[in-house]
Amino acid sequence: MPLAASIISGVQKLILYETRARYFLVGSNHAETKYRVLKIDRTEPRDLVIIDDKHVYTQQEVRELLGRLDLGNRTKIGQKGSSGLSRAVSAFGIVGFVQFLEGYYIVLITKRRKMADIGGHAIYKVEDTSMLYIPNDSVRVTHPDEARYLRIFQNVDLSSNFYFSYDLSHSLQYNLTILRVPTEIMKSEMTTQTRQESFDIFEDEALSNHGGSSTFGIRSEPYMKYVWNGELLKCIKNIVHRDWLLYIIHGFCGQSKLLIYGRPIYVTLMARRSSKFAGTRFLKRGANCEGDVANEVETEQIVHDASVMSFSAGSYSSYVQVRGSVPLYWSQDISTMMPKPPITLDQADPYAHVAAYHFDQMLQRFGSPIIILNLVKEREKRRHERILSDELVAAVTYLNQFIPPERSIVYIPWDMAKYTKSKLCNVLDRLNVIAENVVKRTGFFVNRPDPYCSVLRPDEKWHDLGGVVELSGRMQTGVLRTNCVDCLDRTNTAQFMVGKCALAYQLYSLGLIDKPNLQFDTDAVRLFEELYEDHGDTLSLQYGGSQLVHRVKTYRKIAPWTQHSKDIMQTLSRYYSNAFSDADRQDAINLFLGVFKPKEGKPHLWELPTDFYLHHKNTMILLYSKRSYTFWWTPGVLEHLPLPLDEVPNSENLKKMTIKKHSRGDEEINIYTEFFRPYELSSFDDTFCLSMTSSARDFTPKNVEIDPSPFTVRKPDETGKSVLGSNTNREEAVLQRKTAASAPPPPSEEAVSSSSDDDSGTDKEDEGAVSQRSTPVKIADVGDNSKTAETTSQSTRDTYGINFSDAPSETDLHIYTRFVHLGLCQHKQEKRQVKANQWTMDTIVKLNCVSSFSQDNIYEVTPPRVDRKSLDIFHAHIQASRGIIQPLEKEDMFTYREYIRNRYM
Repeated sequence: MPLAASIISGVQKLILYETRARYFLVGSNHAETKYRVLKIDRTEPRDLVIIDDKHVYTQQEVRELLGRLDLGNRTKIGQKGSSGLSRAVSAFGIVGFVQFLEGYYIVLITKRRKMADIGGHAIYKVEDTSMLYIPNDSVRVTHPDEARYLRIFQNVDLSSNFYFSYDLSHSLQYNLTILRVPTEIMKSEMTTQTRQESFDIFEDEALSNHGGSSTFGIRSEPYMKYVWNGELLKCIKNIVHRDWLLYIIHGFCGQSKLLIYGRPIYVTLMARRSSKFAGTRFLKRGANCEGDVANEVETEQIVHDASVMSFSAGSYSSYVQVRGSVPLYWSQDISTMMPKPPITLDQADPYAHVAAYHFDQMLQRFGSPIIILNLVKEREKRRHERILSDELVAAVTYLNQFIPPERSIVYIPWDMAKYTKSKLCNVLDRLNVIAENVVKRTGFFVNRPDPYCSVLRPDEKWHDLGGVVELSGRMQTGVLRTNCVDCLDRTNTAQFMVGKCALAYQLYSLGLIDKPNLQFDTDAVRLFEELYEDHGDTLSLQYGGSQLVHRVKTYRKIAPWTQHSKDIMQTLSRYYSNAFSDADRQDAINLFLGVFKPKEGKPHLWELPTDFYLHHKNTMILLYSKRSYTFWWTPGVLEHLPLPLDEVPNSENLKKMTIKKHSRGDEEINIYTEFFRPYELSSFDDTFCLSMTSSARDFTPKNVEIDPSPFTVRKPDETGKSVLGSNTNREEAVLQRKTAASAPPPPSEEAVSSSSDDDSGTDKEDEGAVSQRSTPVKIADVGDNSKTAETTSQSTRDTYGINFSDAPSETDLHIYTRFVHLGLCQHKQEKRQVKANQWTMDTIVKLNCVSSFSQDNIYEVTPPRVDRKSLDIFHAHIQASRGIIQPLEKEDMFTYREYIRNRYM
């Protein structure tokens, strides 16, 4: 039985009604055809009492239920003036329930904004929330410290970079590859779930109405490490239906449109911030006893063809990389605040227990190889950052002793700060070499088989890619883990270079470019660079309190002079935030994530001298578990490598999923049912609510003679006028030109130097090849061979400034002449019909017909057959534009009146 796309049938719209005794939360799907009701008791001062009747209501049934509740809760029966049921708030989802020292609060999402669209599924950003106290005022038991806890909790701004949609806690590779579970395993697992569960997902009655036309749908458990409201939903997780549970992530989400000759390609950048050991810059360093590191962020870049908005039929590609603090017990003393507090190792860890737990988690989620790119300083006058490098090398060396050599952790140290200060080194060239090596080892995900052009024109880099290659596509195995001390500025630039390299392979795999290589100063790379800068600024604000200090332009050494003053201001802002506001932000995060739970008789959150024991509370449990010093990985991990254990289609992973039978008539949330619903009026604001950056509008110069390809290198001309865009001034363009022209090759050092020199030569050849492909050659006339050669030579002289050293051979000229004749013949198809007697077919090159049309003609297309009903609708539409309106039939009038009555009456 075929597998369906991942089905999302959660509650999309909420309305909260209240009486003195209860809250009634009415939730519906987006089309408002199916409803669920939650009953929340308001007479309990401290306990949370929620009743889910597990029934799917129709619109008429919900109206009758609300009418009975309104009538039954009036002060006097039959009195119309006082309503017993009032509407409190409208919402789009439940963030969760939280309790401090009094009763429970409910947090609802009241405003949302669409940020991206992937496969027809909208990704929303939380814009505003509402926090309501559940117990009635008559039973409320007040506490003097309740208001302070409420203020601390609300310091976590939910309108700042919190997102929800389909399962965003997992990567796109996971969400699409879980559909490849064997049908036999799925059937047996579904039978087991049917015995255990008392109700199904949202379409209980519909299954019996559609007979045998059904498919399987899968909904997996979220990866709780990247879920930020998991603790807030914990109290209702086993009580209510799954459709009520809305998991949100924290981080960044941005989407831009790459227009390739009219073909829309969406580039999406999504960052998931870990909720484990989360906090601010100097207050959260290193790792806790469970292997969770500070500032751990999983960044995924998704490229897909937006012309087909479907997970099952579209083309999708993704690449994942990770940043995170050095997985050791270390911290920085901020008692005497200074720009660089000293780094200290808090605990001795000779058997690398913390690093073992951390890398075991990565092996389970990403597979192998795990590649560490360590960007901290190695040569310092005073030992500061080098403390971390030495300890990390010792930990990785120890752990690699006990796993097979082909699965060992790869460690790449590179002092990025040292090479940045050198005037003789090109930092991004060296990073490009590392990026090529990393992507070659890990591969990337694409849900389509390799294009046939890679067989016709094989690329040597393409066939050396790692990962798992299947008939249905490619899978990424392993991941790059990048870190410096803060995992902010240097890390973001390094991740951008790796992402740029992976983007070239993703575009090549979708058949959009002919070589897996992207050059700087192209519209595509500038669009991608802007995405990564927004991504870096957002993550830096969340962890460090300011935007990025050093950007990609800084390391390219093309940043304008005004950028230096901005860097100074960002440094001062980061210093001020770390000194004065980080402590309050840390308390808010600890309270929001449930790390600290207020309780009567316990010290209050603001009375704790440190939160160390809150984040290391399971130390004794881990101590008594006595994990092996040598077998530091989870059983079963090595058996399936390089595949990650979480993506192996076995019975253990199937227990984390909900498998249901999905009928074809059941509704799915896609772009059609969200915006183009039948029999309902739509507005332009709702239909076109997503405004994203476009390469054609925001980056391509407004010049008709410029090649519109987003892969064309655009550099300033000899007059100093820049074609990079309207925002780039002359000084920046000239400085960029001088930097690109005078940058010497990087010096030879260690093992990276030789490959860097070789790669720089390769890049020059590729750059020339791209220039030749992207520059159009105009052909004025076609005559004899000598004239053709002269025209060709002249065009190359005008375009490239050089002449061919050798004249073209007669064979090449003959092929060229045949090609031009073929083009002329195609443009004279209409004249051939008029002047059939005068036209001689001897001048036309005879070709074998390889197309599906009757003739090898680019203009001849067989029109599709259209039925009579469709033609009548089309003619009526044309007549309506001329002011001739067709009379409405009785059926249309009845449908319209029914809609008005249900909608507004």
